[in-house]
Amino acid sequence: HSTDRLNAISTNFTIIKSNFKNLKKELNSRGIEKVDGILFDLGVSSPELDEDYRGFSFHQDAPLDMRMDTSQEFSAYNVVNEYSEKQLTNIFYKYGEDKFAPRIARNIVKHRENKNIETTMELVDIIKEVVPIKERLKKHPARQIFQAIRIEVNKELDVIEPALEQALSILKVGGRVAVITFHSLEDRLVKNFFKEKCAIDERLRGMPNIPEEYLPDFSWVVNKAISPSDEELENNPRARSAKLRVIERIK
Repeated sequence: HSTDRLNAISTNFTIIKSNFKNLKKELNSRGIEKVDGILFDLGVSSPELDEDYRGFSFHQDAPLDMRMDTSQEFSAYNVVNEYSEKQLTNIFYKYGEDKFAPRIARNIVKHRENKNIETTMELVDIIKEVVPIKERLKKHPARQIFQAIRIEVNKELDVIEPALEQALSILKVGGRVAVITFHSLEDRLVKNFFKEKCAIDERLRGMPNIPEEYLPDFSWVVNKAISPSDEELENNPRARSAKLRVIERIK
């Protein structure tokens, strides 16, 4: 579905599995200065999520970890046990968009006064205590909180814009950058970034003939995000929240 819509599949692929901040450096080290296309898959690795000892899952008991890079010291344990109530509330709102953020943050601080919170299921129980039953029946009450903590631990949103800037800078004319996101925060960030790159200066909008040099360097390939087909969802239910956005360098 996605590949058909892109219609830009190359026979040669270079897969970069490193920090996005090093994208241009990584490609240059391989003798690549310009590219025909770049695909960003911002999803979390399913095998990592399924490793219960990594602490990503709110269904399995494990130490509070959630580090993508296990060489870093900062983990979910530090967030849960060291952040102030205000800091916890802010990240639960910002990265989890959870309406119960204040009461969950307050309950975490209350519980850790007696002992540090060590495991994922301890945290899940603390969250459940303050989320109404009718809300818990709609979806798992810890889903958005775990997402928020994971994003905070790994600084996931901080690297997206710098990486996209690098990608656009090495794109050939006619080349495309495609981004697959898996939650609204990522999608909103990518959408706004692409929108800015494809926009005509507001001072020139409405002019009958805008000089070429004032037109944007990029154009939307598809104005609306592309969502998975029913067939894709049957094969991969975890793709249900995926959205694909694509822009092309036109000059």
